[in-house]
Amino acid sequence: MLEKKEHIYEKAVLVGLITKEQDEDKLTEYLDELEFLAYTAGATVEKRFTQKMLQPDSRTFVGKGKMEEIRDFVKENEIGTVIFDDELSPSQLKNLEREMEVKILDRTNLILDIFAQRAQTSYARTQVELAQYEYLLPRLTRMWTHLERQRGGIGMRGPGETEIETDRRIIRDRISLLKEKLKTIDKQMATQRNNRGKMVRVALVGYTNVGKSTLMNALSKSEVFAENKLFATLDTTVRKVVIGNLPFLLTDTVGFIRKLPTQLVESFKSTLDEVREADLLIHVVDISHESFEDHIASVNQILQEIDAHRKPIIMIFNKIDDFSYEKKDEDDLTPITKKNISLDEWKKTWMAKSKFPTVFISALTKENFPEMKKLIYDEVLKIHISRFPYNDFLFEYYDDEEV
Repeated sequence: MLEKKEHIYEKAVLVGLITKEQDEDKLTEYLDELEFLAYTAGATVEKRFTQKMLQPDSRTFVGKGKMEEIRDFVKENEIGTVIFDDELSPSQLKNLEREMEVKILDRTNLILDIFAQRAQTSYARTQVELAQYEYLLPRLTRMWTHLERQRGGIGMRGPGETEIETDRRIIRDRISLLKEKLKTIDKQMATQRNNRGKMVRVALVGYTNVGKSTLMNALSKSEVFAENKLFATLDTTVRKVVIGNLPFLLTDTVGFIRKLPTQLVESFKSTLDEVREADLLIHVVDISHESFEDHIASVNQILQEIDAHRKPIIMIFNKIDDFSYEKKDEDDLTPITKKNISLDEWKKTWMAKSKFPTVFISALTKENFPEMKKLIYDEVLKIHISRFPYNDFLFEYYDDEEV
């Protein structure tokens, strides 16, 4: 058996801007997330660089002085990668690589790299490869000399065609090939979805790393890969779940994220079809995350983009075991203490007054699972009865773990 090699983390720095659309607090949130993305991809962050500007510099994203400051730090500390929080234009990328002489990544490129690492099935790998090539095409420079040179023999290279033009043509051909491959797989997956019969379909949706896979494992009694890293799950997983004696299909989908690359939304359309074609969505939220409201808004925006926002939705606020707030008494001399919230207190919050059915749980400790399962059962049963109005008497709720 081969020994597992210990992972070596690259040294990286992060760069972000404070603008009129993005204040300092918002930038800190984004950089926290970017650092988690970097860690997931295999990098340790040595330092963050921020600058206040009305808008990004069209040439180097940051100002000349800040760019020189970053370059000096990178050289002195042997940093191999500089990661920018926003997508860089082709010219910005080219100029920064020339000035700093290290690997330059933006948020989009970083997410694509994580997806490439995480993709397990041929389908997911094809989707990621397509997104990577579509990102790469407008950013080709002379440094891209790794692409194959021999292509189809005599007569395939036009008169006076440069190497970079050849590279572009190779990539365009590859993109066309991948799109055709995805069309074929899409037809197969559509057939699979149709073959699942009339069973009610439920899809887990939510921001990345909110605990969807852990909840999937708990409900389906299966072993879907779950890890405390972003995008632990890329490949769509479908399991048959039975609550009481009511069966339905539960799908675990790829997590969403703020500033999700358009290339990924496009190439993962078929994965998102599982969401589009679901009868019921379970929107899982990490209540312990300080930006959970932004996460809800990001997920709702993507659901709207894929025209899935009108579906019945259950809101599940997860990780109540990991939530605490700072409680300070009126006496300034009393130290601040961390305090958890009880279920009764959760039910009095504004989240409980959502227009959607709502429940508060811990997928890890299974706290408040009976109430969650009864809620899911009731919503699935409504859909089932609308589809089969004459056999609702067959179903009677009971908690299978208590029987």
